[in-house]
Amino acid sequence: MEQDRTLEFWFEFGSTYSYVGAMRVEEACRAAGVPLVWKPFLLGPLFTAQLGIKDSPFNVNPVRGKYMWRDLERLCAKHGLPWRRPAVFPRASVLPLRVACAGEGQPWLGDFIRGVFRANFAEDRDIAEAAVLADVLKGLGVDPEPVLAQAVSADVKARLRANTEQAAALGIFGAPNCVTRGELFFGQDRMDDAIAWALAER
Repeated sequence: MEQDRTLEFWFEFGSTYSYVGAMRVEEACRAAGVPLVWKPFLLGPLFTAQLGIKDSPFNVNPVRGKYMWRDLERLCAKHGLPWRRPAVFPRASVLPLRVACAGEGQPWLGDFIRGVFRANFAEDRDIAEAAVLADVLKGLGVDPEPVLAQAVSADVKARLRANTEQAAALGIFGAPNCVTRGELFFGQDRMDDAIAWALAER
């Protein structure tokens, strides 16, 4: 059944590797004929619960962080993605993630997600600011006022919390992740494996 082959893409706007994956996943799924579901969630609560930290592991471990920044330069060059190291890392991502929750099922959602990632990791803009998100929405021909109002509603706040709790229940410990047919594929470099798993006859 088609529903069984759906690929969930779990992402966080503050995540560097989510940027690389999010810029590629929709086109890859479309080419393969795999239905895609965007799953925004918050990494912060998972890091606190699982690692006891309130920061990115890349900041907590500077050696790992140094590698990550260079790796991102290589990956962006490989995939032809614009790249500018953000002046602040990680940036607060609650509001844009809530907007992504509010946009569930909307035809502009994928473009919005990619626009926010570009704002953070290619333009070094503060994605926590409503004005930045409004610019992204307006660039897509979407009236930002009702979307931003919905994003701060109790229903959408609860939806993001529920996504984060579901991520923890799935065993997610970082981002991005692809989940399909009961399997978890961690990292943007496992995206092709996830799509193949979604398509394989079993």
